[in-house]
Amino acid sequence: MKDIANRYKNSSIIPLVDDIYDLITWGDFARCFFPDHSVSWFYNKMRGVDGNGGIGAFTDDEKEQLSEGLIQLAERIKTAAERIQPCLKSIKSK
Repeated sequence: MKDIANRYKNSSIIPLVDDIYDLITWGDFARCFFPDHSVSWFYNKMRGVDGNGGIGAFTDDEKEQLSEGLIQLAERIKTAAERIQPCLKSIKSK
């Protein structure tokens, strides 16, 4: 039983994204970066289970897709933050 618990624990991605987990609407993320899959499929993969409750972690290709999606999201956030910077400078100069 302990071996099964460890396999589930090791297949979940959630501990790896714990510091941002509550900041992202994962359903929207899934629809954007995993459009060929359902949101429930994505949530199950995040937890490391398949649709039947068995072990069902992301494949290496899916992990790469998840990683690339997070990088793209980070770049979009950085770009948005950079657009705000000129606004701050104009406010400070008043």
